[in-house]
Amino acid sequence: MERLNPALPALARPHGGPDARGAARFDFSTNSNACGPCPMALQALQQADASRYPDATYSRLRLQLATFHGVAPQRVALAGSASEFIFRITAWAARSGLRRVQLPRHGYGDYRAAAEAWGLGEAASGPALGWACDPSSPLGQVPDDLAGWASADGVRVLDRAYEPLRLQGQGGLDAAGLQRVWQLFSPNKALGLTGVRAAYAIAPQGAQQQVDELAALCPSWPLGAHGVALLESWCQVATQDWLAAARERLRDWKVEQLALLEQLGWQTRSSVANFVLTAPAPAWLRPAAQLELRARGIQWRDAASFGLPGWVRLAVLPPAAQQALAQAVAGQDSALKKGNP
Repeated sequence: MERLNPALPALARPHGGPDARGAARFDFSTNSNACGPCPMALQALQQADASRYPDATYSRLRLQLATFHGVAPQRVALAGSASEFIFRITAWAARSGLRRVQLPRHGYGDYRAAAEAWGLGEAASGPALGWACDPSSPLGQVPDDLAGWASADGVRVLDRAYEPLRLQGQGGLDAAGLQRVWQLFSPNKALGLTGVRAAYAIAPQGAQQQVDELAALCPSWPLGAHGVALLESWCQVATQDWLAAARERLRDWKVEQLALLEQLGWQTRSSVANFVLTAPAPAWLRPAAQLELRARGIQWRDAASFGLPGWVRLAVLPPAAQQALAQAVAGQDSALKKGNP
């Protein structure tokens, strides 16, 4: 069984979004819905009563989420964020005797970081805590053979963070397959409100003992008033109608953005989500060039941390942001040709 590398310090984990320099004006690095924030969710946050504790049992919220997904409330597990759930279920798996983890070849770094923190070794077969994301990040694709993955021994967690932002096709598991796995949802991306940390998971059928044991590992009040407001809004028809309209707009923007990347001569990979992998000229991956882009208000996600050197992940952004990228590239390309990188 292959051991994973020592964990990086938490602050060293690569991620998109604001950094020590603040938020970029044109932030291609985060997969948050560029049509957001969702007005209905934002209003719910503004009206949230933060002067009181939420109901410690979250009974109303659990019922709303259960009704939204058509499952029993007992199958709903709340979490402070998707990352919090990733670490908590990894801790539970280690305590339960699982010693292996199965990770996507390219995926969110917290899956690996949690496994390393709890001493799980990576293995291709055998009972394991298995992770998959559909659509996947950074590829934006349906993982291969999800049905076989879902049927394997151990515990399976399907990260569905980008399911609400799927712009083409459908997921890799049918309704029966979804009943066999944990389904992890973090609606803040789809609602364009990633600063609000709130998530939940739907347990597999017949996994009540797992739900109870995970609840025992959870601190009191994993969600504050604003997290509750976000998830309650998520269940509303008006919010889902807004999201459906946002997907239509994102599809149009994505067509324009892919055309721009083609004009720039940058290779792209197919994606069904609201982001795409592209390979700029190698000069664009030099620190000086990326600093120049940042100075122009543009930020992207270098995919080397996903195991894809030479590629960057770009979120689909509005035409104004696309035009800013085109102008920055044109200006920097001119400087590179003059020998001033």
